[in-house]
Amino acid sequence: MIVGDVMLDIYMKGKVERISPEAPVPIVSVTEDFSRLGGAANVAQNLKALGANPIICSIVGDDEKAKELIDLLRKQEICDCGIIKSKERITTRKVRIIGNNAQMLRVDTEDTFDLSEQEHKMLMTKINDIISEEDIDGIILQDYNKGVLTESLIRDVVELCNKNDIPVGVDPKKKNFLSYKNVTFFKPNLKELKEGIGTNTKNDEIEDIIKAADMLQEKLKCRYIMTTLSERGVIIKDYETGTYHHIPAHIRKIADVSGAGDTVLSVAMLCLVCNQSAYNIAALSNLAGGLVCEELGAVPINKERLLEESKKIS
Repeated sequence: MIVGDVMLDIYMKGKVERISPEAPVPIVSVTEDFSRLGGAANVAQNLKALGANPIICSIVGDDEKAKELIDLLRKQEICDCGIIKSKERITTRKVRIIGNNAQMLRVDTEDTFDLSEQEHKMLMTKINDIISEEDIDGIILQDYNKGVLTESLIRDVVELCNKNDIPVGVDPKKKNFLSYKNVTFFKPNLKELKEGIGTNTKNDEIEDIIKAADMLQEKLKCRYIMTTLSERGVIIKDYETGTYHHIPAHIRKIADVSGAGDTVLSVAMLCLVCNQSAYNIAALSNLAGGLVCEELGAVPINKERLLEESKKIS
């Protein structure tokens, strides 16, 4: 199950051959436009591509973009039974303008306020019902600061998961960073880690990052913290065994980093529920995150290519 902010990613691609006479900006002559699943929905399509059966639980608007998002989910045979439409908000959409294969502008249309009390109750009821009816192996909380993962919803979902022995993985954002207490797996990037514990240190040596993770673990009491380090790879620490691993990044031709974090968490949580070691969790998710950066836009990981690449480094 994935709980969090779903969104619609819209791409408008074309050529730039002249500057506008109205303002000093390029004119993009659009030759192609398409929509893709974004945010927590991108996590779902990554899980689906890897052979899992994801169920998304989220609140969207009662609008045309919600219909388009649900249509995309159904085309990929992803269960939308946990999606609730609300007249109190709009469906988040990000429009990317791409000219000559380079992103030139992004236009966001969104509501970012917290769920209302009524929306909270509806979503928790839906999550409870699905957990009671389905065999849920793990839950991912995918936070994009769009209002779905409020402090109270996080607390209620984590309590429900711990009661039912369901592992919880988190991709956090700054707003509720320290609200994810007693989760299983926590995946900040380095900037989020340092901001989350309130340190301004510029020392980014491995030992310093581990110390920062240790400080965070004292607050959250989670089993794993995996910090993504961009071009330096990832660091994971298993607080049950006290061991850690630094997995360097692989050299890639980067086309677009959007959606890479979704892929990393998707692969990591599948490894976790399959009882893989901390090293394998970090190594496979790090590899997958690099692979999707070679593609334009938020795209799911290719299972066959991930398998072939993993054989090369095993």
